[in-house]
Amino acid sequence: MHPRGLRPGIKPMSMPESSTKPYLIRALHEWCTDNGYTPHIVVTVDANTVVPRAHIHDGQITLNIGSLATNRLVLGNDYIEFQARFSGVTEHIFVPVAAVSAIYARETGAGMGFEVHESQAYPGTESPSADTSDTTEDKPDPSDDDDPKRPRLTIVK
Repeated sequence: MHPRGLRPGIKPMSMPESSTKPYLIRALHEWCTDNGYTPHIVVTVDANTVVPRAHIHDGQITLNIGSLATNRLVLGNDYIEFQARFSGVTEHIFVPVAAVSAIYARETGAGMGFEVHESQAYPGTESPSADTSDTTEDKPDPSDDDDPKRPRLTIVK
């Protein structure tokens, strides 16, 4: 008999089993890095996903999560967070693990696909509707109005 009174491989009913998805994402990220490949994730964007809206295509975004492209990368069990530059602007990226549909090596395409599940709201927000509602989703982001006024660098020859 097992020390806890259970047979090996049997979990007590009160302990819900955690998902293997975040562990597989971390393992494939490490495998890509160890082999000199660039890990990318494909994310199905929902109200709980914080990514630059201009880079979303057909409801999905592909993100480079390699060490050269990210800062402060955290591959957690529930969320993937990091900072990355898009068009020269540093953005804070927040992706629920539930929204990740694949991780793969850019150079070879080797990787793994996953089922997408309903995600949880970003920590610190009251609800998904606080982040993005259906009525404002199609409207341009008001912060985009400031973009033309931002200083831009130009190469002068």
